[in-house]
Amino acid sequence: MLAMQVMLDRARFSPGEIDGKSGPNTVRAIEAFERAKGTTAAEAVAAMDGEVTMVYRITAEDEAGPFTVIPEDTMEKAKLTRLSYSSLVEALAERFHASPSLLKRLNPAARFVADETIQVPNVMAQPEPTSGEGVSITVSKQTSALTLTDGTGAVIFHAPVTTGSQHDPLPIGEWTVTAIVRNPTFNYNPDLFWDADPAHAKATLPPGENGPVGLVWIDLSKPHYGIHGSPEPSSVGHTASHGCVRLTNWDATTVAALIAKGAKVTFTE
Repeated sequence: MLAMQVMLDRARFSPGEIDGKSGPNTVRAIEAFERAKGTTAAEAVAAMDGEVTMVYRITAEDEAGPFTVIPEDTMEKAKLTRLSYSSLVEALAERFHASPSLLKRLNPAARFVADETIQVPNVMAQPEPTSGEGVSITVSKQTSALTLTDGTGAVIFHAPVTTGSQHDPLPIGEWTVTAIVRNPTFNYNPDLFWDADPAHAKATLPPGENGPVGLVWIDLSKPHYGIHGSPEPSSVGHTASHGCVRLTNWDATTVAALIAKGAKVTFTE
């Protein structure tokens, strides 16, 4: 299963957080891959170039962080200057699209310190930004998936998403991308959240990997809605959100590199 997830990630049919286990995100990625490629995922794994894992040497810069103890309370988060990773293991796991528990299983004797070599998933590097010309976005509520297609209709990226709840349902319809913001701050307004603490006030939360919208905010023509990253990659595709479309930070970063302002966005049942 680890080899399957790595193959899918490298083919840009993201299984979300790589954990070496079968689950709904991986099953949907396999189905999408096979529809788009006309071959089986098992055949693609057998033909995959390179090893499933690779060696990575932890650097002094990795170990130095910075890392942040993230408070639970939103008002306390607003007092910080950045909502960074909370640990080196978390930072390395996101860099290699993996769960922290998988990194620990791959490296049972590791101390995760500078100059130590560890095994990590051999995943696809982040793409260089493109013009995004002709690329459109479709988000399916039923399959909890986001798909990018080019001008010919070919799928160029697929990833699991979280798309809302009964309190904040996905706004079905057609929208456009109005802005792409990397490393965004988050303007918290408790009036927009049904479950907000009544003692909370409006606040600006700092940027960071563990910010509410992660590393990317893709603003839409629908007010207060966007496509964005997440501080909890393990929850993507599994739990509800407050209406917006949430991806892992690495998948959100990929989407931002492949689209352009003005791109068509379709939300479907």
